Amino acid sequence: MKNVTLVFWISLALCIVLVSWGAIAPSQLNAATASITTFISNTFGWYYLVIIMIFLSFCVYLALSRYGQIKLGKPGEKPEFTLLSWFAMLFSAGMGMGLVFWTTAEPISHAFISTPGSEEGSDRAVQEALQYSFFHWGIHAWAVYAIVALVLAYFKFHKGSKGLISATLIPLFGEKRMNGIAGKLIDSLAVIATIVGVASTLGFGSAQINGGLSFLFGTPETFSFQLLILALATLLFIGSAWSGIGRGIKYLSNINMGLAFILLLLLLIVGPTLYILNMFTSTMGGYISNFFDMSFHLEPLDKDNRTWINNWTIFYWAWWISWSPFVGIFIARISRGRSIKEFILGVLFVPSVVCFIFFAVFGVSALNLEQKGIAAISDFSLETATFGMLEQYPLGTLMSIITIFVVAIFFITSADSATFVLGMQTTDGSLNPSNGVKVTWGLVQSAVAAIVVYFGGTDGLQNILIIAALPFSIVIILMAASFYKTVRKDPSIKKK
Repeated sequence: MKNVTLVFWISLALCIVLVSWGAIAPSQLNAATASITTFISNTFGWYYLVIIMIFLSFCVYLALSRYGQIKLGKPGEKPEFTLLSWFAMLFSAGMGMGLVFWTTAEPISHAFISTPGSEEGSDRAVQEALQYSFFHWGIHAWAVYAIVALVLAYFKFHKGSKGLISATLIPLFGEKRMNGIAGKLIDSLAVIATIVGVASTLGFGSAQINGGLSFLFGTPETFSFQLLILALATLLFIGSAWSGIGRGIKYLSNINMGLAFILLLLLLIVGPTLYILNMFTSTMGGYISNFFDMSFHLEPLDKDNRTWINNWTIFYWAWWISWSPFVGIFIARISRGRSIKEFILGVLFVPSVVCFIFFAVFGVSALNLEQKGIAAISDFSLETATFGMLEQYPLGTLMSIITIFVVAIFFITSADSATFVLGMQTTDGSLNPSNGVKVTWGLVQSAVAAIVVYFGGTDGLQNILIIAALPFSIVIILMAASFYKTVRKDPSIKKK
């Protein structure tokens, strides 16, 4: 494997340690990391709420300021990908399979299992359920991705720096520090966050595909079958990564967004159409009017409600931060040639609206069944909730089969995007890492997923991801400061 750096070996060694711990002592890993995660949520909850709003405000400021005219590339350079392919790839990498999991399960949980504050099953709880789902998957999440991606794309394509997170901090700390051990540790933190996050998603994905196949066709719901699914998916996403970002990832993303929208339209037609449209409109109004209240809502005097905020809002904010190295680097890579204004508006608002539409159609269809007593979707597991909901509507089997394909392709696109990003980060920022490096990271991701799922250490790995979010949030702040320091002196800005 050519051009691998010290970051490659540091990250690989840390992966082996984490996997070994998760395999040998999963309960110990879960207990140790859970206590740290609880401490972080209780102590730094205010910090997460404030910092996410600062990121969002900074994005809006940049889009509206004179800096919005700057190209993420050389003057006159055209975007590398069409607008449609760009949207499809950034959405597939940024949300992907998680969206298929949670569009049904999250609104049902907020309305009937654990509410933000209203009585379970009440009309108010149902309204809040969709509103908070919009909140958790909307522009706050995409603001985190946008900041990381923007800074990386600016320094890489506009200033000609290496495509590394450490390289974006050179204006603050100098080349010597960022090319030394400090820079290597920052890049290794990004690699570990990517591996752990994607491995958790691969574990969930194989479980949902297995659950869907078992629900529909009675296939065995066992670890061996999950392992077979994981092995087949590994071959496919390594093949896709091998073919390059301009072919495999782009084509799969386009195909999957097409399938996802076909599924969406089918459910909208056969589901409670008028109720979906009414709830979408009402929820958008609630989301906009309560935007700032939700953004700073912490409940310091109500222990039960504060626990809900820790388990959902604070968890999500930390989750998006911990995923930002992977998603941010990938979005940066596919955004060459776009202006800062176009980039921010596209990354913030288009995926958010798509998320809102998916949550409205899937979430309201599930809520409708539970409200009318037709089916207790809240009794289904996370892996099978969507399938349990779809079977209650006409064309349910067809929609479930399409769902399995959508999950499978999201599974592949997330994994091969991560494989590409890991290759970049461990070959000194190369835009085209060698196939040997990509195959290595593809196998590592799948091995982590398989071993940890088998030994029950998934919760521990997720906790590690949340723990890693705290120091990485500081890295994002420094990236933004470094970017602003540099962009203020950018000679390409036309003075007004």
